Order: sequence, then C-alpha cells, then structure tokens
Amino acid sequence: MKLWKVILGIFTFIGGIFALGAVAKKQDEQEFDNQIKDNEEQIKKVKEVAKKVEAAKEKTKKELTTSKKKTSTTKKQVKSTSSAKKTVKNFEDKYRKK
Repeated sequence: MKLWKVILGIFTFIGGIFALGAVAKKQDEQEFDNQIKDNEEQIKKVKEVAKKVEAAKEKTKKELTTSKKKTSTTKKQVKSTSSAKKTVKNFEDKYRKK
C-alpha cells in the first residue's frame, strides 16, 4: 500500500507541475494579447498624426508654389541697375576730382 501511495504522490506532483505550467502559459498569453491591443491603439494614433502631417505638408507645398510665383513675377518687374551704375561711374570719372 505504501508503494501505491508513493507512486500516486509522484503522479500528483508531476500533474501539479503541469497545471502550474498551463496557468503560467495562460497568463503569458493574456499579457501578450494586452500588448497587442496596446500596439494597435498606438498604431491608430500614429496614423492619425501621419494624416495631419500629410495635410500640413500639402498646405505648405501650395504656399511654397504661390510664394515662388510671387517672387518670380517681382524679379521680372525689377529693372537691372547695371546700366545706371555704369553711367554713375562715368560721371564720377569725368567730373569729380580724384
């Protein structure tokens, strides 16, 4: 009878170890599932921020093109001063004392 009790005790001990292992696996799976949910929420937040940034990027591109157009038109309207500089230099050379 003692032998049966020892064998039964060994089997219950081994069964208990397996049961604890199964509980630990469930806890690990739950933690993993929680981490996945957190990551999905963070991904959603990042996507929202990315959409806002893209919209701002398009807006700045439009502003940049309009400013380029304005600068190019103003550059076209500005007259060259090189001929005026030459005439001033010629005048100074002729009539001013050195």
